[in-house]
Amino acid sequence: MATTLVDLTRPLEDAFSRAITYLRVSVTDKCNLRCIYCMPEAGFQWLQRAELLSYEEIVRIVRAAASVGVRAIRLTGGEPLVRRDLHRLVRAIAQVPGIDDVSLSTNGLLLEESVDALCAAGLRRVNISLDTLREERFASMARREGLARVLAGIDAALARGLAPVKINCVVMRGRNDDELDDFAQLTAAKPLYVRFIEVMPAHENLELQRDTYIGADEIIEHLSRNHDLLPVAGPRGNGPARYFGYAGAPGAVGVISPLSHDYCERCNRVRLSADGRLRLCLFGDQHVDLRTAVRTGASEAELAALLAGAMLIKPERHHLRLGEASSRMRALSEIGG
Repeated sequence: MATTLVDLTRPLEDAFSRAITYLRVSVTDKCNLRCIYCMPEAGFQWLQRAELLSYEEIVRIVRAAASVGVRAIRLTGGEPLVRRDLHRLVRAIAQVPGIDDVSLSTNGLLLEESVDALCAAGLRRVNISLDTLREERFASMARREGLARVLAGIDAALARGLAPVKINCVVMRGRNDDELDDFAQLTAAKPLYVRFIEVMPAHENLELQRDTYIGADEIIEHLSRNHDLLPVAGPRGNGPARYFGYAGAPGAVGVISPLSHDYCERCNRVRLSADGRLRLCLFGDQHVDLRTAVRTGASEAELAALLAGAMLIKPERHHLRLGEASSRMRALSEIGG
C-alpha cells in the first residue's frame, strides 16, 4: 500500500488549522434502548458481525492515531456495553503510548455491573445518557424499562471515582422540559455535570424534532429564573458544552447547541464507525475506509498516513437547519464529549 504524501512528523491538523486530538470509537451499532429521537422501535438494519472491527483492529487504528497526535479516546455505540468484554478493549487502548484519556458514553443500563472491570482496565470518565427522572416517562421515551438501573449506574460511577461523571439529557418540549430544574438540582447535591442537548434532526425523527425543539438559550433562561446561574469553566474533557453553575454546587449544568450556536470552529475530533469508516463530521457523509486498510495488512505508518490525508476532506462546519435531516445522523448520544 502506498502512503499518502503527508507530513507524519506533525500532529493531525485539518485544512482549517484545527488540531485533531480526539477520536470517538463506535464499537457497535446495537443498542438495548429504542429512544424516540434516535431510532425506530423495530425494523432497524444492524451490521453483520463480520462487518464490525475486532478489538485488535480498533487498537491498531488507535495506535496509528496516537502516533499523529490523538490523545483522547471515547468509546461509544450504539450502546458500547452490549459488546462483550469491553474492559479488554479499554485496557488495550489505555496501554497505547500517547493515549492519556479513555472515556465511555453509555445509556447506563449495564454500567453498575461493568464499572469495576472498566475502571481496573483504565477507564477515567463516563458520559451517561438520561432524558428523564420519572419511571413511566423513561419507559415511554426509551421504549424500554430501566430508570432504576441507570440511576444505580450513575451512583456506581461516582463511588468508583470516575470523574467527571456527565449526564447527557436531550431536551424536548412537551416531553421532558418540565424536568429541567429537577436535573439541575442533581448538580447541587452531587459532583455531576448535566448537559442539556438540543434535539437534532434525523431521518427517523423530523416531525418530532420540529414539534419539540428547544434552543439552548431558552434552557439557560429557564434555569436562571429562580437562582443565579453563572458561567463556569466546566470539567475536564473534550466536549462542546458551555457550562454554568449555581453558587456552592459541586457540579454544573451545561448546554450543547449544535443548531442554535454551533461549535464547529472548536472541533477537535473525528469518529471511527463500528464498521471501520473514519467519519470527518458527525453530520456529514465524508469518510475514509480504514477497515479495508487494516484487513489488507496496512502498517501503522500507512494507517497514520490515511488519517493525515483524511484531514484534507474534513469540512469546515456542518449546515444543519431546524426540520432538515442530517444525511447520516443516527444517535444523539454521539454528540456529547
